[in-house]
Amino acid sequence: MNFTAPALFASVFPESFHLLGWIGLAILGWRWLMSGDWRQLADPQRLNLFLGATVLVLALWQIRTGVKPGLSFHLYGMAALTLMFGFWRATFAGVLILVVDAIFGRGSWAAIGVDALVMAALPALVSWYVFRLLERVLPNHFFIYVLGNGFFGAALSVVVIGLATTALMSLAGAYPLDYLLSHYTPYALLISWGEAFTTGMMITVMVVYRPDWVESFDDARYIQNK
Repeated sequence: MNFTAPALFASVFPESFHLLGWIGLAILGWRWLMSGDWRQLADPQRLNLFLGATVLVLALWQIRTGVKPGLSFHLYGMAALTLMFGFWRATFAGVLILVVDAIFGRGSWAAIGVDALVMAALPALVSWYVFRLLERVLPNHFFIYVLGNGFFGAALSVVVIGLATTALMSLAGAYPLDYLLSHYTPYALLISWGEAFTTGMMITVMVVYRPDWVESFDDARYIQNK
């Protein structure tokens, strides 16, 4: 087990990929500022919860294993952050984690852009749209919320990370596609089950005992009169 930082692409991607990653991250940062979501962090109570959750996910990201540079496996926690804070703040939390890793020498400054897009923004986007889709097409029920978002949404977010990493590694010429499909992709998809169980349990506990911590959850909508 390797306890180093989860900078997936620091040593295997060309500089052009890193540049594109920083451009994409800059666009996301500008959109976040324009969205006004950052104002939510002005509330001290919400800020403390946000920072506490970010630190817990930071610790989770340190527990990882891998087969080769750039091909690592670990739990992400991005679905839980998305359900708690929404897409923008969940993505911001992921960026903060990568910055902290880089400050302490466990990550790469050059790779922060690509890492943030693949490991933070992408799973947060998947989790958020799963939440919105289930809210629109299925009844608002406690078990649908927990199973659909906490378990299925979390699993799908990690599946997408695995597939995106496979595609990017192959496109960059870092590893042959047949090698990735044999030695990385199946295991990257397998870890989605661990993500689903971990996130599902955390979300279940929070919506039962501290529903105010999960902004996407509403007692009146999912529990009352059911």
